[in-house]
Amino acid sequence: MRLKYFLKTFGCQLNKSDSERVAALLENLGYKETIEMKNADLLVFNTCSVRQSAEDRIFGLRNKLALLKKRNPNLKIVLTGCMIHYGEETLKKRMSELDIVLNIKDLKKLPEFLGKKNKVKFSNYLSLEAKHTSTVSANIPISFGCNNICSYCIVPYSRKKEYSRPVGDIINEVRKLIKAGYKEIWLLGQNVNSYKAKFKNEIIDFAKLLRLINNIAGNFWIRFTSPHPSNFSDDLIKSMKECKKCAEYVNLPVQSGDNEILEKMKRGYKVEDYVQLIRKIRKNIPGIAISTDVIVGFPGESKKQFLNTVKLFKKIKFDMAYISEYSPRPKTAAFFMKDDVIKKEKEKRKKILESILRKTALWNNKKYLGVIEEVLVNGQNRKGLYEGRTRSYKHVLITERCKKNLIGKFVKVKITKAHDFGLEGILI
Repeated sequence: MRLKYFLKTFGCQLNKSDSERVAALLENLGYKETIEMKNADLLVFNTCSVRQSAEDRIFGLRNKLALLKKRNPNLKIVLTGCMIHYGEETLKKRMSELDIVLNIKDLKKLPEFLGKKNKVKFSNYLSLEAKHTSTVSANIPISFGCNNICSYCIVPYSRKKEYSRPVGDIINEVRKLIKAGYKEIWLLGQNVNSYKAKFKNEIIDFAKLLRLINNIAGNFWIRFTSPHPSNFSDDLIKSMKECKKCAEYVNLPVQSGDNEILEKMKRGYKVEDYVQLIRKIRKNIPGIAISTDVIVGFPGESKKQFLNTVKLFKKIKFDMAYISEYSPRPKTAAFFMKDDVIKKEKEKRKKILESILRKTALWNNKKYLGVIEEVLVNGQNRKGLYEGRTRSYKHVLITERCKKNLIGKFVKVKITKAHDFGLEGILI
């Protein structure tokens, strides 16, 4: 009987991508996936440390894990991901049920820890072929870690210094995926647009990498996340404009609309720089959808400073925003600042921004009414209706039933309804 593994991923697309490689390795070792913790012989938790709430979800599993261990003394529990910044000793002290604390970079050591013989040879974990969870869209990490030391961010401590993957490895992986029928490629990195590597006696930056991938034969879209405003060069904008396979969507984290807070965050730009960058992107790439990341309640953020973020939201009119309440992260500079904005106030500020976002998102989406859009179908809802995304990453529900299998297909859809965070349409 094959041993079973349960794999739970917390956090961003990079973590999900890492988990796809963990799953591939485990299945090469003879394990079979289960969706029930109670049925597993091996539990793997790929953790996030960006916010306290993510860590609390892990530590909150202690009683359940203790019970599972009692029922099955042979159960092995592995923790990997961003929470390893605490160190093995600290983590095992707080969660005595853990058997293995594993740096994702050391994934090739996992077979030895489990007493298994590794049948697949790989130089580093990124060279291991992933078990992708989608048949339509694939995540490809192009860099690891971050050299920016934003005062609130744990990533430089959990993922360490930035490392750019070899160009050849990225190109080969994209080619394999396109050959296998994938239609959407996500290029991932903590600071994806600071990518830089040598290739054929030339330094390849992110703009050049986009061009190389765009030249690969096949019908597919290129997306990426997350870029840093300070590294968003004119050449990158030009590359996005010229590369026909590069989809018209970008997530550009701003984090705050107040210059004093941005300086305390050590973001390296001012609000005016960010606004000018958005204008330049929109001028060169008409119809591009822009989302952002924002933190409310950063230490010392006054109501007046928060209102500057409100003004920015109204000015930019984002298509989407990922709004987080500040939570202190150990080892970061902000951890030693007084967390003086009470939770109730943070929640209030988040709701204010969410209210503005709904209005601007709906305003943007109404522009699509009556327009015929190319949609990549990626699944069906519970009612059996197909759904997918436009090039601008708008979610589209196709409201008419279709007997054909459309998953993984590009289809033409006429938009008939606009909602704040989605569109509806009919096949053309």
